[in-house]
Amino acid sequence: MSNSKAQLGVYVHWPYCARICPYCDFNVYRTRDIDAGRWRAALIRDLEYWRARTGPRRLASLYFGGGTPSLASIEVVEGVIDACERLWGFENGPEITLEANPTDAARSRFQAFARAGVNRLSLGVQSFDDAALAFLGRDHDGAAARRAVEAALSSFPRASFDLIYALPDQTEDAWRAALRAALRTGVRHLSLYQLTIEPGTAFERAVARGRWRPPDDGLAAALYDIAQEETAAAGLAAYEISNHAAPGEESRHNLLYWRYQDYVGVGPGAHGRLRADGRRIAVEIRPHPEDYLAAVEREGCGAASVEALDAEAVLIERLSMGLRLAEGVILDAEDLAALGPRAARLDALAREGLVARDGARLAATAEGRRLLDALLARILA
Repeated sequence: MSNSKAQLGVYVHWPYCARICPYCDFNVYRTRDIDAGRWRAALIRDLEYWRARTGPRRLASLYFGGGTPSLASIEVVEGVIDACERLWGFENGPEITLEANPTDAARSRFQAFARAGVNRLSLGVQSFDDAALAFLGRDHDGAAARRAVEAALSSFPRASFDLIYALPDQTEDAWRAALRAALRTGVRHLSLYQLTIEPGTAFERAVARGRWRPPDDGLAAALYDIAQEETAAAGLAAYEISNHAAPGEESRHNLLYWRYQDYVGVGPGAHGRLRADGRRIAVEIRPHPEDYLAAVEREGCGAASVEALDAEAVLIERLSMGLRLAEGVILDAEDLAALGPRAARLDALAREGLVARDGARLAATAEGRRLLDALLARILA
């Protein structure tokens, strides 16, 4: 696949959280004494290494994820933004996103983040219900969440927040009411995630011990359908399986991933995908914070592995990402060659109403996106 005109983004992983949520399987660590100057220097040095690999390009987006990057000092955030401007420069109207928890302590720093250059905030609200928040192990209550949403919408040109559904004993009526309350805030982007029981998490252990049970598949599907109905009615249609936005309010950075464009990843556990030396390369960054810092200070780069992907691996990633989007994915000659005889399966899936083809564009239908894992398995087996 040619990627010569791909946009470029930067993802910065901040690995620390005040607490580890029981459902989380991300690369996160409990907050401790943090040397802000050391982190700032390491992240900038890592960015300098990747600037040498990418060459002179402009950045479309910069995303601070985690972990809880709103715990990072303003010095770190501002230093990374300034370094990106110096090393690459930004396209006109770049998107610079920072993830934050809706605690009162984080809220007090929103204006400082905005002055540093952040122009989009993504809030990990998860729920406005106190009982649900306690179950999810969050360190805020519903009142703090509402205050944070109000502050985010007034402090940043663009803001989004997350909600988690399919909690134990959650009813269809309760989920519909929660969505309507969220939409009444005036937010123009929502990320709605079904609670999944990830291996190695506290929730996996609790379910294994019979302490609680997630909703059955039928109820989970009904809750998903309600999310589609309510957001579409409010003008925030789904543009990706879990993401809903008013026109023009889509997450530009996440679209880089789903459209299989280029992004540099720095910070512990980050990933990157780039076109280099005529090949698509996959980058994995060392996951442990101390290992990462030491590697950057020693070698100038925090990568644990840099692998050139073959055509089959590229195809799998492109389909896995692109079919999450309502717009689908363009299959070029390289993709079709990598599919080989499997391309005939697309016609059968179209007859079943699971995919739609329009020239070179392949998209999963609404029903296909509900069954995406099974759909991909049928295409790629």
